[in-house]
Amino acid sequence: MLRKIMKILGGLVLTVIVLALIVYLGSGPQRPDSDSVSASWLEAGPFSVGQVERVFEDSSRATMENRGVPGRDSRVLNSTIWYPEGLDGQLPLIVHSHGILSSRTEMPYLMEALASHGYVVVASDYPLTSGATEGGANAEDVINQPADVSFLIDSVLALAGDEKPFTGNINPERIGLSGYSLGGLTTYLTTFHPELRDPRVAAAVAIAGPSAPFAPQFFQTSSAPVLAVAGTADALIEYERNVSDLPTRLPGSKVLAIRGGSHLGFVGAADPTFRFMHNPDSLGCAAVLNALGEDPNAVFAILGNPAQGVDMSRDLPGICDEETMPEALHPGEQHMITQIAVLAFFESVFHPDPARREAARQAYSSALARDFDAAEFVDQ
Repeated sequence: MLRKIMKILGGLVLTVIVLALIVYLGSGPQRPDSDSVSASWLEAGPFSVGQVERVFEDSSRATMENRGVPGRDSRVLNSTIWYPEGLDGQLPLIVHSHGILSSRTEMPYLMEALASHGYVVVASDYPLTSGATEGGANAEDVINQPADVSFLIDSVLALAGDEKPFTGNINPERIGLSGYSLGGLTTYLTTFHPELRDPRVAAAVAIAGPSAPFAPQFFQTSSAPVLAVAGTADALIEYERNVSDLPTRLPGSKVLAIRGGSHLGFVGAADPTFRFMHNPDSLGCAAVLNALGEDPNAVFAILGNPAQGVDMSRDLPGICDEETMPEALHPGEQHMITQIAVLAFFESVFHPDPARREAARQAYSSALARDFDAAEFVDQ
């Protein structure tokens, strides 16, 4: 009798597993047509991707005390480097900055895509804004992160011998930044802030990055091309006041809007983790608001003054203000659009072949909107 019951239960468990697998496979994102331009940009590049861990320590700058946790005399940056294996020559470098409460490995799909196409990518857990921060993430430390980015650039350029995992050399004229959420803010600061900027930045991508406090004069320090990728259903970084008017404040910048894109939908874990949620930002709001404190915009006040283009009198949006969140796009589709846009943008700036640069420009400015209903390219 017991054996018969166990067989029945085993059959039921197997049936449940099979049904769950069918539902999972049937809920995948809608991919572009196999013969489309976008499909070709989703393919891995010609190089195998290597990945190594490094610890870079800047002994010239201190880490401040954080909610009772003692500070330290240096800034330690636990880092991951993704690189194309066996590629010689002059390689472009991308420094990625993570969002608050996140980590350096938040977007593996993007890091690996870039590396497979010949890019060296480095990302670090920032000392006081990652999810592993002792005492809790502190957004005010973002003012120190542009110097962290500069230190990472210096550190990767200085790699040699056994410490240098890639065979080629970094081209100092082909250095780009990408950043997500608070990391997008870090990217804007490192590219444009009159005192914090690094003039070596030749191109920048901000993914769901806040820019509402920045008046037009803030962006006048650099001519580096900029792409902003943003979701219109983002509950944390409102699309309208942070992104939609960016080409007006920063002439020549480009915006790739993802209709229905959510904030958490950009992170790698979103698919499949949040695949069945109405909008995953409902999970992120409480955690981020707790980290930011009573005034989510207070951190901007420490970044500069109106003369520097940081103007707190501008119409600044709140965070998670909407009572009802709009339905979010499938996170897998959000990943595909983001991957194509970021890769193609950097290729349009850094690739040595003019034909490839033009093909890349067409990929993010035209093909994406043609191949994905949710993609919309905005250019002044």
